[in-house]
Amino acid sequence: MTINRRDALKNALKLAGSGATLALPAVAAQAAGTAKARFDHGVASGDPSVDGAILWTRATPVDATLAGDIALTWHVAETDGGKPIRSGSVKARAARDFTAKVEATGLQPGREYRYWFDAADGTRSPVGRLRTLPKGKVADVVMAVVSCQLYAGGLFNAYDAIAKLDRLDAVLHLGDYIYEYGVDGYGADIAKKIGRLVEPRHEIVSLADYRMRHAQVKRDVDMQAAHARAAFICVWDDHEVANDDWMHGAENHDPKTEGDWDARKAAAMQAYFEWMPIRDPKPGQPWAAINRSFDFGDLATLVMVETRLLARSHQVVSKGEAITPAEYAPMLAERARPDRELLGPAQLAWVEKTMATSVSAGKPWQVLGNQIVMAKVAGPDMERQLGPVKFGETMAKLPVMWRERLAAGIASYRAGMPFGLDSWDGYPPARERLYAAFRRAKSRPIVLSGDSHAAWANDLHDDAGTLVAVEFGCTAITSPSYGSLLPGIGTLIADANKGEVRFCDQDAKGFTLLTLTPEHATADFRTVSTVFAKPFTEATVKRFRALAARPELPLEEIA
Repeated sequence: MTINRRDALKNALKLAGSGATLALPAVAAQAAGTAKARFDHGVASGDPSVDGAILWTRATPVDATLAGDIALTWHVAETDGGKPIRSGSVKARAARDFTAKVEATGLQPGREYRYWFDAADGTRSPVGRLRTLPKGKVADVVMAVVSCQLYAGGLFNAYDAIAKLDRLDAVLHLGDYIYEYGVDGYGADIAKKIGRLVEPRHEIVSLADYRMRHAQVKRDVDMQAAHARAAFICVWDDHEVANDDWMHGAENHDPKTEGDWDARKAAAMQAYFEWMPIRDPKPGQPWAAINRSFDFGDLATLVMVETRLLARSHQVVSKGEAITPAEYAPMLAERARPDRELLGPAQLAWVEKTMATSVSAGKPWQVLGNQIVMAKVAGPDMERQLGPVKFGETMAKLPVMWRERLAAGIASYRAGMPFGLDSWDGYPPARERLYAAFRRAKSRPIVLSGDSHAAWANDLHDDAGTLVAVEFGCTAITSPSYGSLLPGIGTLIADANKGEVRFCDQDAKGFTLLTLTPEHATADFRTVSTVFAKPFTEATVKRFRALAARPELPLEEIA
């Protein structure tokens, strides 16, 4: 549904009834559209099509007490400083936190354009760039794949690097655009050292809270630069609402102190659709139905799925939760239940149909944009891998809490528990159903994954041992990973999963640059030297590629 003023009022009443707080828009004290405005949050584009894209901005009122809806004019030109070839009107509505979105159409396929907004008082926004989707024969496509940008966890240096890329067709954001924690939560130690304290200071629960957190992220200059560089194609993961969420709750949601889950989820989704350059939900569809596809001419189909709020069953256990040996067998039995879901039947059928249509059209690549790691990943037995002496030395360097967690983790891995239960490894029957859909569609897709704060190159096999897909997982923009405590643990994870995990880097931050041609799909794992300071340096730590003509072959590491 389109989130208009009437919808916002309905949501406000729902939230008020649940006990959550809501900042209602100021009453207009002057004619709508005449308020003075600033463009403090830059511009963004998203969901490109062959003839256009979504254009986004926020018109911040100079005097919020006087501001009603703010009238804007949008423009699209072919070059920097060029004359507009498309223009139109849109309002930054008070009911939508003064954000504005419009779909620009009538553009040519596979072309780069410039766009901007003007306010009625003459104020002009920054200028952004976008490239429409190509049509017909396509030589190549270049996409940056990103996820997990904990504002408190560091500087967005990776976005600075992305903004400076010479060639970039789109940015694929696989989730965790914001995090819900308060000023003393996840990443607090780093934030205090580098001056990245979150707003608001408390954990976000209400619509006003989620809006404020989105606004803070969008004020970051590197974030603005990346949005202005290329169109984003986005899905959310868990932290856009709360950690380890599923259909009916989350690890980091307590109904006793934080109110009704559905009200919190509705507030988070409303803020997301207001603040992100994504199409609003289709009429008659749930807000969580953000699965959608994009065709890049005759070269590729990108299939973006939703794995959190549409159909996900409750996790067997939340990350970091202490479990005892007596619980291993019941948890493994629960994990293996065939009725446990991630995508759900309707979304799974849509994935299969979309991929089959792409294959029938002769496109060499089907790309699955997915939030969570899909590979089978057994946890590393560090004591066995390192040997007792080196393992003892490693344990001695860890804080007591992490020694206990590591020892408990190794014990669970030896009992057959996987490395992660919030990923596809927590839902193996659902993963087998997806793999069967790949086979029926006659596709060996490229799976893209975020969430783990680590870089991955994986060969994906079904339970029969057949290679069904390959996976490129992107590391985080800033969010810390296990490598911050245990440098080099990614190598141990790869060594413990030979045949499935070809590469795992739990240490570095950055992004993955995916280049598709009719012959190859190449992933460059790009890193930044630091997220705690500027300047920084960039590097490509690994490169892997898949061959379109030889889908039976595993990934190839290339120099």
